[in-house]
Amino acid sequence: MPSGPAEPHLIDPAGCVLSRRGALLLAAGGLAQLSLPPAAPPAPAGRAADQRAEVTQLLAARARSLPAWSGLTGAEALYRNLVLSSDQGSSAVDGPDRLTASAELAVRIVGYDEYPVVYPRRIALVRDAGGWRVEREEAASGPPALWDLGPARTAPGEHCLVQGLAEGPDPAGLVAVGDKAVPAVSAVWGGGWPGRLLLELPADETQFARLLEADPAGWTGMAAVTVAAPGAPWHTPADRVVVNPDAFGRLSDFGRQVVVTHEATHVATRADTRAWTPLWLSEGVADWTAYRDSGRRPQQIAPELTRDVTAGKPPTALPADRDFTAGASGIAQAYEQSWLACDLIARRWGPDRLVAFYRAVGAGDGQGEDRDHRIDRLLRGELGVGSAEFTALWLTEVSALKG
Repeated sequence: MPSGPAEPHLIDPAGCVLSRRGALLLAAGGLAQLSLPPAAPPAPAGRAADQRAEVTQLLAARARSLPAWSGLTGAEALYRNLVLSSDQGSSAVDGPDRLTASAELAVRIVGYDEYPVVYPRRIALVRDAGGWRVEREEAASGPPALWDLGPARTAPGEHCLVQGLAEGPDPAGLVAVGDKAVPAVSAVWGGGWPGRLLLELPADETQFARLLEADPAGWTGMAAVTVAAPGAPWHTPADRVVVNPDAFGRLSDFGRQVVVTHEATHVATRADTRAWTPLWLSEGVADWTAYRDSGRRPQQIAPELTRDVTAGKPPTALPADRDFTAGASGIAQAYEQSWLACDLIARRWGPDRLVAFYRAVGAGDGQGEDRDHRIDRLLRGELGVGSAEFTALWLTEVSALKG
C-alpha cells in the first residue's frame, strides 16, 4: 500500500535504503578504514525525546487524516508501537534531518470492523524549515494495504462496502451483488454473524495477487478470495473479500452473484471454521449456499465433473485439501465434487442438518483427534452414516451426472 508528502500512496522503495557513515574494509591482511566523512554524533537524550514527541504528534494528525490522503472513507486509524531510528546518511550539516520510523497502523472501518486491521509500516521522515513531515510510507511486512496501490475510493451499500481504486473498475458496480449476497447467506446461516460484507477491488490481476502476496500466475482465473485481515481476534476477524477484476469481469451476472455469495458464506462461517475443517466441506457449503434456489440442474452446476463422469473418469474419493491449491489441475472438479457432497446432505437430511454438521466439525478442540476419525464420528452423530457409507452415497450421485 505508497509515498510523497502530498501523495503518501506513491512509494519509492529505493528510498528506503539506509546508508552508513562509517565502514571497515578487510584488505591486505589488515583493517583499513574507508575514507568517509565522520559519523554524526548521537543525538542527546533531550533532543531524541523532543523528536519522538514531534513525530508522535505528526503521526497522530496523519492518522486522523487517513481518509483524506488514502481515499479510504469511513476509516478510523491510529499509529502505535512507534520506534525511531536516525538515518545517518544525512545530518544538519549536509542536508535536512532524517528519521526512519517503524510503527503499526491500526485501521478500523466504521460499521464493518469490530477490531482494527493492523498494518506494519515503515515511514521515512524528513525535517525541513516547516518541521517534520512524512516523506514516504510503505508496508514493512505482509501484504500492502489497498491504498498503497493508488488512491482509493469507496461505494457503500445496504449490507456491504466496496473499496476500489480511483484508476480501477468502478466499485459501485459490486454493491448490488454484495447487497444480494448477504441476506442469501443469512437465510441459511442465521444472524450469528455481523451480516455485512467488505469487498476490496484492485485495478487488475497483478494487484490482486499483490494483496494476497501470491504469484499472479497461480491466481489466474480465481475470481475472488476471502482473507482474514491481520490483527483481530480469531472469533471476530476483519474479513475482506478480495476480488480479481480480470477473472470477475469475464463472468456472467449469475456467475458474479455466485462468486460473491460463496465468499460471503466464508465470512459468515468463519467462527465455525477450523484448521481441521476439510476443504471439501468448507468450499462445498459455500458453493451450496451460493447455488441454493438457483434452479440450475446438477450438470449445469458441475459441468467439468459431468464431463469426467461421461468420459469414464469419475472420482473415487472426496477431494483432498491439496486439490484446492490455486493453479492445481482439476481444481474446478474439486469445487464441483464438494458442492455435490453438500447438496447430497441438504437434500437427503435437510439444510439444517448440513449447517449442524458443519458447526459440529468446527466445534470444540479438534487438535488432539485424527481428522478422518473426527469426520467419521460426526457424520455418524449428525447424519447417522459413517465416512465410508457417505462416500458411497456420494459416488452414486456422481455417477448419476452422466444421465
